[in-house]
Amino acid sequence: MTFALNVAVSALVIALASWLSRRFPATAGFLIALPLATMLVLPLSYLEHGDRTTSVLLARSILVAIPVSLCFFVPFLLTGRFGLSFWQAYLYGCAALAMGYFAHRGLTRWLFSGG
Repeated sequence: MTFALNVAVSALVIALASWLSRRFPATAGFLIALPLATMLVLPLSYLEHGDRTTSVLLARSILVAIPVSLCFFVPFLLTGRFGLSFWQAYLYGCAALAMGYFAHRGLTRWLFSGG
């Protein structure tokens, strides 16, 4: 039941943002930038597993991942300067996320292991 609720709410938020993006792209961007997924995942994870420690580690990992995940948007900022198409910026953003994943892994291991 929890999984179905998570899927339904997530799909609704994504569909709403996609629909809003046509007329109100700034509003849709703000909606997507909210930590909605985090606000759903943290309590659902805690309810499913009942483990405070795991839920806190999940929240800490998300906190570290947020700035790392912003690397995805850097190519979009540089489209004018380098003449990138949308798809080029998108692919470079995905590559930046892949590199960011490994940075996140190393950083969380270092931070959560006590340094």
